[in-house]
Amino acid sequence: MVSIQEKLNVLSKLASEFNKYEIVWAVGASLLLYFKGYVEDFNDIDLMVTEKDAIKMENILNRFGTIQLSTKGNYETKHFREFIINDVDVDMIGGFAIVCDGQVFDCDLKQSQVVEYIEINGQKIPLHSIDLWRKYYALMGRNKKVAIIDKRK
Repeated sequence: MVSIQEKLNVLSKLASEFNKYEIVWAVGASLLLYFKGYVEDFNDIDLMVTEKDAIKMENILNRFGTIQLSTKGNYETKHFREFIINDVDVDMIGGFAIVCDGQVFDCDLKQSQVVEYIEINGQKIPLHSIDLWRKYYALMGRNKKVAIIDKRK
C-alpha cells in the first residue's frame, strides 16, 4: 500500500512539470476532499486539466509512468487517461463531461474554477471548486460523496 506521503511526492513532482509548462490544471475528486479536510485518505490522484492543455499533460504523464487500460463509464470526457506512477494511480481528466438522464453536462475545467492553491514539497498545487464537485458527484449519482460534502456545509 502506498502511503499518503508517497502519493503527495508524486503529485509535487508532476506539479513541478505542469507549472513549468503553464498547464491549466487542478486537483479534483477525493484528493480535493482530502486537502479540504472532508476525508482522511484518498486512493488516487485525480488531475483536472483544460481540454486545450490535455495533450501537453498527457505527454508529461507518459514520461513519468505507464498508461493503463480504462473504461469510459457514464461519461463523455474527451481526454481520460489512467497512469501508474511510482505505484500511485493518477487519473488525467480533460474535457470532462458527465452523462446524466441522457443529457451531457460540460464540466471542462476553466481557469476561473481554480479557487485556491496549496503548497506541497515547495510546489504550487491548484485546487478545483468543492461546490462544483458536489454538483459533479450528484450528476454521477455518487450520493455518499454528496453527503460527505453536505455534512460539512
